[in-house]
Amino acid sequence: MRPLEGIRIVEVAQFTFVPAAGAVLADWGAEVIKVEHARSGDGQRGMRQLGPVVLDGDRNPGFEHPNRGKRSIGVDIGTPEGLEIVMKLVDEADVFLTNFLPAARQRLGIDVEHVRARNPNVVYARGSAVGDEGDERENGGYDMTGYWCRAGSADGITPSGSAAPVPPPPAYGDTIGGMTIAGGISAALLGRERTGHAPEIDVSLLSTGMWAMALPISISLDNGKPWVAPPVGISAAPTNPLAGIYETSDGRFMSILGLQGFRYWPDFCAHIDRPDLVTDERFADAESMAADAPAATAIMRDVLATKTLAEWTQRFVDLETPWAPIQNTVEVAADVQARANGYIATVEGDDGETFELVSSPVRFDRTTPQLKAAPGFAADTDDVLGELGFDMDAIIELKIAGVIT
Repeated sequence: MRPLEGIRIVEVAQFTFVPAAGAVLADWGAEVIKVEHARSGDGQRGMRQLGPVVLDGDRNPGFEHPNRGKRSIGVDIGTPEGLEIVMKLVDEADVFLTNFLPAARQRLGIDVEHVRARNPNVVYARGSAVGDEGDERENGGYDMTGYWCRAGSADGITPSGSAAPVPPPPAYGDTIGGMTIAGGISAALLGRERTGHAPEIDVSLLSTGMWAMALPISISLDNGKPWVAPPVGISAAPTNPLAGIYETSDGRFMSILGLQGFRYWPDFCAHIDRPDLVTDERFADAESMAADAPAATAIMRDVLATKTLAEWTQRFVDLETPWAPIQNTVEVAADVQARANGYIATVEGDDGETFELVSSPVRFDRTTPQLKAAPGFAADTDDVLGELGFDMDAIIELKIAGVIT
């Protein structure tokens, strides 16, 4: 049994940030009913180009990722009948999840006071770009703006002297933010069970991005100086050759991160066939190594450039120093260790075919959830309304009136 089985979530949200939270909660066993506009649906369905990549075929990975395992109903909340349908769902819900902005929530009658008037025990969860307080609360945004740029990550990874920061991969902050919302909802449900109080939850792309940058921001709060990324060409920490990025003979790169450099030095030297470096007086103790780190870095750079990444990967199987190859997304998807831990999940489609997605990162009882595909647009409208007590004649009348799809 998954931990959130029996929990019902009503999701009135689109694109990736907040729907990703619903996907995680569905992974954990919750029933997530996705309310989409009766005519246009979730705008993410129509997004078929992410950066330079065109998403061809019947299946849209950009929609599957944040919407797997849900049920979809098409409802025009802007009509009294449509709003009442949503409120009937609220009557039986544990969580109401939305990314609509304050004015839209008020106009549609789905803000916290409206939802709580129908069901005071609902956990009300809002996701936003920059928070639900302050002068900018009505401003929308995406992970590129709220998470990546405004919260400091873009500047934090941009080498000194570069013209401009690069954008993150698609849905980078959205996905992390969705996981944060899911964690907040889970804590709120536990708190409700223990105290009887169902809290409101606010998570923004800005708050999540700041949490990702919390350590360097905290350093800046202490010393008043901005975090500055090293310039291009610096491959290791100034006092530790075993903390840096190194290139291999085939133009690939690896990250070596032995934070206690001197401790790992003898084992590392053995793995690169340079035992002479262990007795080299320049690296004889921690103080000497720190003082002569540039010399050690230069030696490592030359040695690591003599073999391919695949060759070093074989040689470093039992390396004590923490290290990792810098992998592309195809390599990550095939990573043997990731596969062994179930980080790639099999998804069951309605057509009986299976495909794969990245699983949400929390596993329960060493089990990777068997996921279901994202729903077709309004695929569950009839079933959900039937469960709410609507007969087929009433459903047909609502469809004719354009209230539902």
